[in-house]
Amino acid sequence: MRATLETLAVASLVGVAQGALRLVGLAGAFALATPLSVAPWTVVTSVYAHGSIGHLLANGLALLLVGPLVERRTSRFRFHAFVVATGALAGTAQVTLGGLIGPPTAVLGLSGAVFALGGYLLAGNVVTATLFDRLQLPPRAQFALFGLAAVALTATTAAPGVALIAHATGAFSGLLAGRVGVLDVR
Repeated sequence: MRATLETLAVASLVGVAQGALRLVGLAGAFALATPLSVAPWTVVTSVYAHGSIGHLLANGLALLLVGPLVERRTSRFRFHAFVVATGALAGTAQVTLGGLIGPPTAVLGLSGAVFALGGYLLAGNVVTATLFDRLQLPPRAQFALFGLAAVALTATTAAPGVALIAHATGAFSGLLAGRVGVLDVR
């Protein structure tokens, strides 16, 4: 659980920094928002920042459920790189696509990366691999199936204020990565 606990430690430290910045009126310094070029560091910092202690606890609990299972299959470096990459991708999708269908909003949190880790577990296990190999689905059908699965997984978290595009993006990228074994150490 080393990489999982390290990820939680970084998120906690960022939370402390957020609290300090809140005292001087810079509460949104870690939030990802458009245009991305104004504060490009937020593509990464937003992954570890959270809107409240409850938000951090919810994401932390979900990370504790899936993180150790992914860690068994990969290296610490790959785990952390996956969390940053999928979290950044999910957040970027949320602020860019979300801004096209509604008012622009900022995004924070590990949930996109947590959904990616969960998707990785779902698509990258022996049972799923065997099923896909036997069904011999063409890549387009697998792609469409992963899209439907990502939407279904995202629907379980649908509530006002939840970054649904980020959740779906994270789940979809995790499903694709799991199918090809991106994190597996061979």
